[in-house]
Amino acid sequence: MEIELDGRNLSMEELLLVATGVADAIISETAKVGIEAATKTVEGIIERGEVAYGINTGFGALCNTSIDSSKLGELQANLVRSHACGIGEAMEVVPVRAMMCARANSLCRGNSGIRIEVIQRILDMLNLGLTPVVPRIGSLGASGDLAPLSHVALTIMGEGSIIDQYGEFYDTAQALVNNDLKPIQLQAKEGLSLINGTSQILSWLTISHAILSDLLPLADLILSTSIEALSGSIAPSDERLHAARPHPGQALVANRILRALQNSEINKAHADCDKVQDPYSFRCAPQVHGPANEVLQRLGDVITIELNSATDNPLVFPDPNNPGPHEVVSGGNFHGEILALTADAMNAAVHEIASISERRMDTLLDSNRSGLPAFLANESGLESGMMIVQYAAVAAIADLRAHLGPHTTFSLSTSANQEDHVSMGATAAWHLFQSSQRLADILSCEAIIACQGLEHHHEKPGEGVDAFYKHVRTLVEPLQGDRSLAGEMADLANDFLNGIGNENIHPYLE
Repeated sequence: MEIELDGRNLSMEELLLVATGVADAIISETAKVGIEAATKTVEGIIERGEVAYGINTGFGALCNTSIDSSKLGELQANLVRSHACGIGEAMEVVPVRAMMCARANSLCRGNSGIRIEVIQRILDMLNLGLTPVVPRIGSLGASGDLAPLSHVALTIMGEGSIIDQYGEFYDTAQALVNNDLKPIQLQAKEGLSLINGTSQILSWLTISHAILSDLLPLADLILSTSIEALSGSIAPSDERLHAARPHPGQALVANRILRALQNSEINKAHADCDKVQDPYSFRCAPQVHGPANEVLQRLGDVITIELNSATDNPLVFPDPNNPGPHEVVSGGNFHGEILALTADAMNAAVHEIASISERRMDTLLDSNRSGLPAFLANESGLESGMMIVQYAAVAAIADLRAHLGPHTTFSLSTSANQEDHVSMGATAAWHLFQSSQRLADILSCEAIIACQGLEHHHEKPGEGVDAFYKHVRTLVEPLQGDRSLAGEMADLANDFLNGIGNENIHPYLE
């Protein structure tokens, strides 16, 4: 399978196909026209001896320093080498590949003044399974993801380190030889074009969006399972309620609950009980889960626009009939504020889903509120039952809160105050990725507790809940006396992260 990159039409799904090695990436023929036009514009400025930032000047606070035309290649190489100073653990392969594909697509838009062969080298490495070793920490989310992208650019020059398709580490020079590739000598503007963009932020955001697109519908199904375990009311999902307050996310969640609880014998058996209202964590769940779904929709919209944007500086706008330095425009498209703010919002939404999930666990485990055995133990007191499952969820929420931010408030001035406001978008995106992992853990805890609660009902749950219960039971056996649940919790969380392959459940996740 091949994905064409033209800088305008790349989807999140296509990016992940390339990142995971399912598809190769190629430059579209239509994109090549614009790429070549921008390259000729840069060449013309140099030939005419005109001055344009990023082409024949220093960078950042050194922007007023002119550079001799004979040293422009050296200028770009020096830029990459000096900026390749990330720290911390190496990024995993898939996020690095996603970052590379995102950068290549942005360059294919034709506003960067970079040669086709340089973009092609990024794609060669992707298609051959050659992944640069990139330290995770170093981007401020403005001026682009400079440090991490510089480690990628370094490998184009034949420097740095690479992981090959078999997971073996090589010096880049050797890896290129092994694959019949030669280092590329960067020309004017090219180093800056390679490193000046929001590609690392986009990488983690796209992966997080994919995970959360699976987890948020699943959270609604697990919520429905908890409602059944509590013998809770279906009334809070009444369509009339949500039509009276027509937020789309709220209505979406309520509809999912109604479908999951369809033909519930548990609900029918308790329709006339003396319980007036359920706790907020059950009754108000559509009003909490719903906004999170809306934030996720917004995140997807922002990612899609950013994936198909030119995010370096300066940008090149060829004007063949009127050539000159006005064809190169300095601006701030590299600033990741829109991504950082949206990541912060999504991170807060993830926390709310996790927090309300834990509150439902607490209710189900408290016999005074649930009417179920204490901690769902078969012999409470002698056995602790599900007590520590909730503990694990609370610990995971504490970990999640440590990643919460808002990271956009962490701006610090750099580059002699030339870069005096930054987004910290890379930090926000990384922490959203971490939070999405924790959410899977927390939801697995609620799922295990809710399914154990169903063991104490004689009536059959709703159709969607029943399908989910049966799936969970393929990974987690009912509690028959105390045992360690750590392995089963991990298996279930991984199942959630992998999107649950059970087709019987999929209709209830739409």
